Amino acid sequence: DVQLQASGGGLVQAGGSLRLSCATSGFTFDAYAIGWFRQAPGKERERISCINSYDRSIKYGDSVKGRFTISTDSRKNTVHLQMNGLKPEDTATYYCAADRQGCSRFESGSRFDYYSMDYWGKGTLVTVSS
Repeated sequence: DVQLQASGGGLVQAGGSLRLSCATSGFTFDAYAIGWFRQAPGKERERISCINSYDRSIKYGDSVKGRFTISTDSRKNTVHLQMNGLKPEDTATYYCAADRQGCSRFESGSRFDYYSMDYWGKGTLVTVSS
């Protein structure tokens, strides 16, 4: 069975840091891109970052550039999202997704494409207090 499990969420003060992890299993890790997304209550799903181990490409959404860093641990089939300089507007449930087509659906900016990614995991809640 394919599994993506996001973890590492929690409550943090503004300006603080968290590191999220997306542990994967059930598919060939290096053949898929892994993307991070978030969704706040009442808002649309937003792209955060994407990493493609195959071509080593990395993408970031505009709202997190310079603050968040994505990385992979291929030995553990895990993708990390280091989040620094957190702001109250970063409060959301964070999800990871895997796609055989690389980061193209992430880059499209289309929420239809986001939901078309091959596999999605359950989210982890991040709450940033002011």
